[in-house]
Amino acid sequence: MESVEMTTISLKRHLPSEDLSIEDAKKQKLSENDFTDASAKKLQETVIQSEKAIVTESVAEAALAKAEEDDGTEDELLEGEPDDPESFADMMKHGLTELDVGITKFVSSHEGFSGILKERYSDFVVHEIGKDGKIIYLNDLSVPADDEDPPEGIYSVLSEEEKKSLEDLQLLKNKESNVAIEVVDDSKEKRTIIHQAVKGLFPGLETKTEDRDGKKYIIAYHAAGKKALSNPRKHSWPKSRGSFCHFVMYKENKDTMDAINVLSKFLRVKPNIFSYMGTKDKRAITVQAIAVLKITAQRLAHLNKCLMNFKLGNFSYQKNPLKLGELQGNHFTVVLRNITGTDEQVEQAMTSLRDIGFINYYGMQRFGTTAVPTYQVGRAILQSDWNEMIDLILKPRPGAEKGYLVECREEWAKTKNPDAALQKLSVKRCVEGQLLRGLVKYGLKNIVTAFGIIPRNNRLMYIHSYQSYVWNNMVSKRIEEYGLKVVPGDLVLKGASAIEIDESNIHDYTIHDVVMPLPGFDVIYPKHKIAKAYEEMLAADKLDIKNMRHRVKDYSLAGAYRKILIRPQDVSWEVVAYDDPKIPLVRSDVEKLDGKPLPVFNTEGKYRALKMEFSLPSSTYATMAIREVLKMDTSIKNQTQLNTVWLR
Repeated sequence: MESVEMTTISLKRHLPSEDLSIEDAKKQKLSENDFTDASAKKLQETVIQSEKAIVTESVAEAALAKAEEDDGTEDELLEGEPDDPESFADMMKHGLTELDVGITKFVSSHEGFSGILKERYSDFVVHEIGKDGKIIYLNDLSVPADDEDPPEGIYSVLSEEEKKSLEDLQLLKNKESNVAIEVVDDSKEKRTIIHQAVKGLFPGLETKTEDRDGKKYIIAYHAAGKKALSNPRKHSWPKSRGSFCHFVMYKENKDTMDAINVLSKFLRVKPNIFSYMGTKDKRAITVQAIAVLKITAQRLAHLNKCLMNFKLGNFSYQKNPLKLGELQGNHFTVVLRNITGTDEQVEQAMTSLRDIGFINYYGMQRFGTTAVPTYQVGRAILQSDWNEMIDLILKPRPGAEKGYLVECREEWAKTKNPDAALQKLSVKRCVEGQLLRGLVKYGLKNIVTAFGIIPRNNRLMYIHSYQSYVWNNMVSKRIEEYGLKVVPGDLVLKGASAIEIDESNIHDYTIHDVVMPLPGFDVIYPKHKIAKAYEEMLAADKLDIKNMRHRVKDYSLAGAYRKILIRPQDVSWEVVAYDDPKIPLVRSDVEKLDGKPLPVFNTEGKYRALKMEFSLPSSTYATMAIREVLKMDTSIKNQTQLNTVWLR
């Protein structure tokens, strides 16, 4: 399992206008609309709602975005978001702290200091590291020459006025449901060229030919949501060309699945024809490799003209798609603003991060953001306590939530009637809605089957969360008991198998080689007192460490091994001074392509920022590296308290 978490660590709230103006938000909502035949009134309501939501999103979005970095299989469950920033702060009074999930130790000796992470999403930049070990950049927007593509010259058949009308139609900026283009000097060849030009320049549109008053017109209209959301195999594809177009996707402030959904709507295809090596966080600038089945680079490149906060490039045709887990890791460029540490403290902290590393804890994002941690649900599943599992997911919980979720939970607590509770839920694609639909369909006596209606990867997230909870606690005990020295009984990997360290080979290894197991039926445990600690912890949870197989095969835990320390690669840093909190401190790939100069920093400034770069392998959490630098609790509960203190 691979995951890199990125959670907001902030000492103060910032105004939403720093990242996204109301006008930009309107445009973004419009450009990403589902392109159905919804009325203009419905669209207007959507925009109004988006304006209302922006203030809430600014404070709460990163805390509630749980899609884990580099793992498209987990943490996709939707939970209710609070109605306003103040209720969000109230909700997080009941959230988890690092201590609650076993994150208790540091490996460095420097004094900690404070800083603001992700004050702006552009302060967190992530580039994938491909399977060849090279960092993936967006640095080429050109389209590879291909004789099979329609010639660029065909686009001159459209006037600038027609192009503007078609662009407005694609972005749903006009009230008309279609655009009619008169075919002057009508011929089949001329009509074909116009069809190709419209579809090539505006992939969100479909075309047809109509006779009106004795004249031929090409009618452009939106087709998404109809049968036009079809398989791209319908049109011919050259046998000599690889079936997959690989490209680099640059995105801002949007997670990977949202981005894929936007691309699929513009291209009129299903999202499942896209593949990637890992998902990326929302509140960041991220650059990653994507592959799509039988869509030309030319069509993709034209999307650059109508998408906001996206850029596609580095196109090539390949025979194979991309697969989850193929990437080697991620390269991070992180800005911590308004730091309080001295230059000496920063030097000590970053030198320790480079030379020693950090404890490879599973980050807070792994365990959910509400008063009911995901590991508790996972524990109930492993215990086959199905009623407890349902209750944990559906019962009322302290803190603020969306009103419809509060009503749903109250109805469930009062009646235990899944149909009645479901009626209270206006947004039914959340996990609560999925579970209730399963209970309505299969009944309360078939909970296992009802639970199975939730996608498998989301169900497994719960038990993986429990494994992570155990691992965090055990690695803290290991560090507390033995520190950073290798001791007999520790485990190291030899190939895919773990072997025990003894007196004869102890000098062959360092602490960076030592691994510890996630509990399961196919792992061995350390041959020292930490093995007993594993057994006792599971026994306290009414689980038998010697029998981790489950009568439901999906929930049988094989286990895995995880290094206890990670040492980042390519570590570099600098402290910069700045006066304007809005000034960008990192130059993005798009800014480099546009030729924008590097930021110029003052030698003196009102604020100081730590700008750092480092590479991490898959399965590691960036926030845990930053935690080691700052010596701060990264939990949202703690950060919310810091926000409150700052505002006083």
